[in-house]
Amino acid sequence: MPNEPATDYDPELGRKFIFVTGGVMSGLGKGITAASTGRLLANAGFDVTAVKIDPYLNVDAGTMNPYQHGEVYVLKDGGEVDLDLGNYERFLDIDMTSDHNVTTGKVYREVIEKERAGDYLGRTVQIIPHITDDIKRRIREVAEGSDVCIIEVGGTVGDIEGMPYLEALRQFAHEEDEDDILFTHVTLVPYSKNGEQKTKPTQHSVKELRSIGLQPDILVGRCEDRLDPDVKEKIALFCDVPTEAVFSNPDVADIYKVPLVVQDEGLDQYVMDELGLADEALPASERRNEWRDLVTQDTTGSINVALVGKYGLEDAYISIHEALKHAGLETNVEVETTWIHSEDLAEGHDGQLDDVDAVVVPGGFGSRGTEGKIEATRYARENDVPFLGLCLGFQMAVVEYARNVLDLDGAHSAEMEPETPHPVIDILPEQEGVEDMGGTMRLGAQDTEIEPGTLAHELYDDTTCRERHRHRYEVNPEYIDDIEAAGMTFSGVSNRRMEILELDPDSHPYFIGTQFHPEFRSRPTRASPPFVGLVEAVLNSSESDEPKEVEH
Repeated sequence: MPNEPATDYDPELGRKFIFVTGGVMSGLGKGITAASTGRLLANAGFDVTAVKIDPYLNVDAGTMNPYQHGEVYVLKDGGEVDLDLGNYERFLDIDMTSDHNVTTGKVYREVIEKERAGDYLGRTVQIIPHITDDIKRRIREVAEGSDVCIIEVGGTVGDIEGMPYLEALRQFAHEEDEDDILFTHVTLVPYSKNGEQKTKPTQHSVKELRSIGLQPDILVGRCEDRLDPDVKEKIALFCDVPTEAVFSNPDVADIYKVPLVVQDEGLDQYVMDELGLADEALPASERRNEWRDLVTQDTTGSINVALVGKYGLEDAYISIHEALKHAGLETNVEVETTWIHSEDLAEGHDGQLDDVDAVVVPGGFGSRGTEGKIEATRYARENDVPFLGLCLGFQMAVVEYARNVLDLDGAHSAEMEPETPHPVIDILPEQEGVEDMGGTMRLGAQDTEIEPGTLAHELYDDTTCRERHRHRYEVNPEYIDDIEAAGMTFSGVSNRRMEILELDPDSHPYFIGTQFHPEFRSRPTRASPPFVGLVEAVLNSSESDEPKEVEH
């Protein structure tokens, strides 16, 4: 049957597409550039979605060490994905699914499974068209129903892992009308020692891109400062784009100000003009300004929150860091984060926490650093320091309480100490016997029933909440009655699983832990209730100093 199509790919799905690639080096800020573009288009009244392409062979990010790839971000459907999808959710204020993250592992697994099932009618299965068609299919299916889909291609142009994706993009350009697709290329514009902005890295990166058959429509220069006008002209000349298509994305103190910077450069208007959307956009006077108002508001003071974790890098806890910032935006204070390595507290508190206003103990896996997390929890509980424990932090709060209040010597989590005499934290029944590591935890959004009249009820202003999970262990039901009899309340429950713990606000200014990860649903315009409560507790605590004045 020679006329049968080689794949079931449908090129008709989707409306407008913006592809974002990067050159020179990784970690330039492609994701923030793409998310900022999407934020501005959303402000203008368009329905925007996004796709993150990760060329690695992993099916998802779930088994990756945070040291290598930063935080594993969890979506509502349980997808374990790259941290850039967290930025998209925060900037666009949307909930994404696993389909919004395309990996080489997903693509090749799908194509191979179809080949094994005989779906390709005996044809030789190849990169072109089978792999490239599957890539394009995934993009188009996510884009269906949206005005604009922004697709970020991870890695750097020239990486061997990314070649099939760039070829898919080249084909995509041939399938679309000229005003339905844009290629944005983000490159580094460094300073030389004599203070000159150098364009050669950008020129070589664009040359590499063009050798693949892709011509960028927009160039965004990542630099310490705005690009000089003559530098823009030089880039335009050597890279064959109009001067007005070259934009600056300089360093800023807060990533939430990037949309304002690129808007001042005119990026959003240029994008709308090139995509033929300008006439459909809301008039400038009617566009949403909440974002600009929020991120430029004056603050009344600052507080210092200790983040006690086992990974010594910010990317491993980026959602928590951002959720603290969101709480600060809601309460008009600047939240400064002090990073404290939990291993430094393993032998006990030695002054590291003396100057902090609150303590957050985040999630994690493995035994390393857990004794330090327990020590930080004990310090916060005994010294009336506002405390928030997240996932493993929730579990370690139970362990600390069992050891030091219930006097259960040796109490621990069975994950960390299988031979503990008091496994107050034990494996979920459905996790027993599970051998595969990837995608097998309790993942994604689950409902929690909240007890009326509790601190959790006050925070959520509801008797239910729906938050995202990522864990294999839970509070051991055999110990719940004894723990509650000693004064700790489990105020949130999901199918008999303990989800929220708290201490009586009359005995502690703020002590709460959640088995779920509320940081994954926090947004600049919609801060997470447990984080807002933490910041408010610092501001309201009679034992806290008055907020320090912030210089403007």
